[in-house]
Amino acid sequence: MVSDGAKGRRVRALSAELALKSLRSDLGQSARLRSVIEQALVFTGATHVAVYAPSETGGQLCLVASAGVPRVLHGLRQSYATDGGSPMAVAVRQDRVVSAGPAEVARLVGNGASETPEVSLTALPLRADHVCVGCLVAVTDRPGGFDAEDRQSLELFATAIGHPGPTPGDACADTDPVAGAESRATGFTLDMDTGWINVGDDVLALFGLEPAGFDGRVETLLALTVPEDLPALMSVVEAGHMATGDRELEFRIRRPSGELRWLRLRGRVLFAPDGRPVRLLGTVGDASRMRAGVNDVGRVQQLAADLANASTVRDVSTVVVTSLRRPLNADRIALAELENDRLVVTVLDPADPSAWPEVWRTEWRSEWPDAPTRAMPTLATALREGRVGFWPAGAPLESTLAGVGPGGLAVLPLPAAGGVVGCCIIGWDEPHEFGADERAVLTAAAGLVGQALVRVRAFDAEHELVGTLQRTLLPRRLPVLPGGVAVARYLPTTGGLEVGGDWYDVIPLHDHHVALVIGDVQGHNAGAATLMGQMRTAIRAYAVEGHSPDVVVSHANRLLVGMETDLFATCCYVSIDMEEGSAWCVRAGHLPPVLRLPDGGTRTVEGDGGPPLGVVDDADFPLIPLRLQIGSVLALTTDGLVESAELPLDEGMQRMSRELSEADPSHLGRMADALLSAATRSDDVALLLMRYDGMAVKPVRESWTVWRLPDAASHARRFTARTLRAWGLGEAADTVLLVVSELVTNALVHTEGQVRLDLTLTGDRLRIAVGDGSPRTPVKPAIINWHDTGGRGILLVEAMSAAWGTMPLSGGKQVWCEVPVHPPHTDPSG
Repeated sequence: MVSDGAKGRRVRALSAELALKSLRSDLGQSARLRSVIEQALVFTGATHVAVYAPSETGGQLCLVASAGVPRVLHGLRQSYATDGGSPMAVAVRQDRVVSAGPAEVARLVGNGASETPEVSLTALPLRADHVCVGCLVAVTDRPGGFDAEDRQSLELFATAIGHPGPTPGDACADTDPVAGAESRATGFTLDMDTGWINVGDDVLALFGLEPAGFDGRVETLLALTVPEDLPALMSVVEAGHMATGDRELEFRIRRPSGELRWLRLRGRVLFAPDGRPVRLLGTVGDASRMRAGVNDVGRVQQLAADLANASTVRDVSTVVVTSLRRPLNADRIALAELENDRLVVTVLDPADPSAWPEVWRTEWRSEWPDAPTRAMPTLATALREGRVGFWPAGAPLESTLAGVGPGGLAVLPLPAAGGVVGCCIIGWDEPHEFGADERAVLTAAAGLVGQALVRVRAFDAEHELVGTLQRTLLPRRLPVLPGGVAVARYLPTTGGLEVGGDWYDVIPLHDHHVALVIGDVQGHNAGAATLMGQMRTAIRAYAVEGHSPDVVVSHANRLLVGMETDLFATCCYVSIDMEEGSAWCVRAGHLPPVLRLPDGGTRTVEGDGGPPLGVVDDADFPLIPLRLQIGSVLALTTDGLVESAELPLDEGMQRMSRELSEADPSHLGRMADALLSAATRSDDVALLLMRYDGMAVKPVRESWTVWRLPDAASHARRFTARTLRAWGLGEAADTVLLVVSELVTNALVHTEGQVRLDLTLTGDRLRIAVGDGSPRTPVKPAIINWHDTGGRGILLVEAMSAAWGTMPLSGGKQVWCEVPVHPPHTDPSG
């Protein structure tokens, strides 16, 4: 039974709430998180949904989980600085919803509009026990971004994710989040009035205590603190010394075994309405790994291990910042790759441009700067010689470098492959002494980072290739159809560099025909992605040439066989006459379409199909006839929607038919979302739906075969005049006859074979098309001199018509133009 509050909500928000209530209670935290973000993807119209949570050090927001179009398409990164200006950081830092339009998102990802689709982004804080533990990020390519109802739905999903808080994955070098407070194993809750503390077993293990012997009092833990560090720790955990806001502190303990260990505490205070502190929520982590007292060999080994897990330049940058800036108490750090005489900066920490000297800001490129080494001679010398350099406070440096580290500066050229591939710059504001151990650690770190950069560059190149291929394979938007509506959905399940082999396309053809295509290439890798792009392009090209559906698929099959690849592809191609509602279907090893009838019944389009593309050179692909009634919905999908290890194909097809029958066809997008939300997916899914509404105004046509006679143009004009009179378009006769004369004359003079004239009236547009057997397109002259006798025909056609063009047709071409007219039933003034 729906509550009174729920009755006032609109449909999408209510559907989202009902979907959340239907989540299985036995799901683990990871599976539940995945299910919630997939529901957010379905019910809000987002193209990508992700969850970020703070790292253990608090310096980064790390990617926890994501779903939808791969994030590389939108330029989203695996991590963001918590003190930066990204919407994610602001949402977590200020605990509020932050939205960003296309221009701001373009600046965030650092790409131009030509490289990245225009999208809007909304970041919502995730709260657990009134504490912000991360953020939910949703991206959409709809103009105007998310509307009020979508944001309401997103808030529902954010609330569901925040209890309990998210758990970061391996995206960041420091993977333990400062999130979830008492719901996390490393978290604690301290009651300020009683001194009772609720901690997990992992926290007690850090202190060297057994859970069975812990009495639950905070004093027991404080007794293990090194006396010198106790005053600072007491300022955090005692109500009388409590400071407002978040607190972070590193302190030493001596475990019962005698071992000395550094711990890091981060917490937030909850206050009563009267302003009295009542509870402290926080986390405790092991900070011994990168403390100054830790063995330097172990520090270098840990850095090497972290770099070994880095797979992109961004990952390497994150590891460097995490491993060096905070442990060295540095105020800023930059990592840059060297390209010729320029430094392409991959990370600045902090990311705020005002924290860096003017030369970096003047060379700012969207999010990251591109600094010339010639502006910094000291840096250029260090890079040329490949030697690590240390400059204490007051050292004579050019202002561009002195501003990076007024209290001390370390420049680490990154050696690799017999040269220098970049540099790391570390600066301090307060006077800093470079001890022998620290110099040795930084020198060793430079060599490790240089080798890591060389290794991941190849990975980044492939990563960018995969992202480019993905953008090419999936249409950004579907065309407007005459007499119908089409929607598509694509949900990948692959990660990393893998790209799914599923694709779809909607191809407008001549004479109000439309081709629907869906396919699947074997495999999930760059090779499969490349082949997918080739197949989609080939099928579109063959379709636009005017071939019948079986010929289109046959040509694509021969092309794939000739490529001598080990991969194959399946495909379903449907050509629809939007005027008559008739269609022809061709299958190449693919699932048959499912047709939803106007009365709600469904049937599978049965018929013989051919083998997958690329298997048999001379395979036959039979045509399957299909009739669409007004209100019918045609559904094409890939096997990821209807088949999995737990779901046989037959049962999956039956369930899809049932969902189609129960869904409301008046809103095709919701129908697609319902099909996806009901499925148990273990593979990529592509789904293409088209509702046939019938054309409100059907065109009328007349055709004339132009014989090659001396007065052929005159015959064509007489035929056109008779047709115009029959259609009641006598007032447009002069313009139309002049255009017909020019097009027919050009075809007779410059081509051979049959010439055909077609007249089509659709509403207030008259389409004049002249087809011939020559594939050569007429060229509009740029300049015509007064003495020229030719070349004026196309200019005249262009001037007399609203639009004109050419299209391939059965080995030849068709030159067409459209002339505005006023049929008898249309008000000429309207």
